[in-house]
Amino acid sequence: MKVTKIRRCSILFLEPRETVHFSLGAVLSGGDGLVRHGTWQAIAPHLEVGEVEIEAWMVSLLGTISPSRWMDWEDCGGSYEQICALIKMGLVIATDDIDDLEHIRRNDEKLRATEWWPLAAACAASARWSNVDSAADMERNGTNTVAGLMRSREAPVPEPDSVADTYLPRCEPDAFDELLRRRVTCRNFSGRSLALADFARMMERVFSATHVEEPAKGLRFLKRSSPSGGGFHATDTYLLVQRVEGLVPGLYRYLPESHALKQVEGEQKQLAQLAAQMVAGQHWFANAPVMVALAATYRRSYWKYRNHAKAYRALILDSGHLSQTLYLSATDMGMGAFVTAAINEAQIEAMFGLDPLEKGVIAVCGFGYRTDEMSITEFDPGRVVWPAVVG
Repeated sequence: MKVTKIRRCSILFLEPRETVHFSLGAVLSGGDGLVRHGTWQAIAPHLEVGEVEIEAWMVSLLGTISPSRWMDWEDCGGSYEQICALIKMGLVIATDDIDDLEHIRRNDEKLRATEWWPLAAACAASARWSNVDSAADMERNGTNTVAGLMRSREAPVPEPDSVADTYLPRCEPDAFDELLRRRVTCRNFSGRSLALADFARMMERVFSATHVEEPAKGLRFLKRSSPSGGGFHATDTYLLVQRVEGLVPGLYRYLPESHALKQVEGEQKQLAQLAAQMVAGQHWFANAPVMVALAATYRRSYWKYRNHAKAYRALILDSGHLSQTLYLSATDMGMGAFVTAAINEAQIEAMFGLDPLEKGVIAVCGFGYRTDEMSITEFDPGRVVWPAVVG
């Protein structure tokens, strides 16, 4: 490896961590039986894994290397071998072309160009899942029921009682109030195909652009039925369609301005398997006729909100607004809906061809017709959706 100029990666956080394991030897020697081991973790969003364990000497050396100025490696205070070790880990970037490391340099440059707020970039990278089966994990840990949760955790801290000063008058429920009360997360989707007209109306209500304004070349503001930070509507919509009449099952991107679909090139088979991967094994959601991945296009928002502490929070709120509009629209049309953040971002990115440094999948939602009988419990304490079910 030949190295001349270097700089540190653009975003880097160092976290001291401790692992604890039981040792019989520690008990026999008079201890509590617990052996503790401290490590350093480098959190770097441009790395595919998001973070990597480092040695203690690397911590101080990384602090001597500028993230913005190209430096001679000799000026960093470390040996050539130490600098090369950091380059191979992707935490230090070299100007030289180095085999198998070009993609790391490109990712770092891409991250710089996006102008993330560093803490938000680290949070987004560290929270990505790959091949997680959350449903199986809950069953294995016994946390898939209330009884199991209570066994595995301390009792929740009681909320303090509040004495009211003024009681507000109750309104007489109207049609919209009834709609809100029927909004119940669906975990019982039927095998029926969705009518094309119902699918089209849902997409138009929730995701289409009712108006488009372009006050300057390239600067576009969309008007949707949900609010969005800055009016940019940076959340794009990617679909896994399983059962819609007149529509070939497969992967699509929804185009909000033209109210149209564009088929995504790539794997179009084994949709049931892809659906389960999207929602991390939550099979009660994976049977929905239509599943929607909500992906934030960072540059669209960060063009204005550069290195802004609130920008990523606004993107997350956008997905929340869209999912609630989807819930209410589906409920109004006699359908069920869901939204979940327990998703395998890495697999969703792969199936739709998304670059995680440019587009971040925030959540997955879906909709379709319900079954006639409830086989998986839904939280409907008012017995509005399932009046025949006895609690």
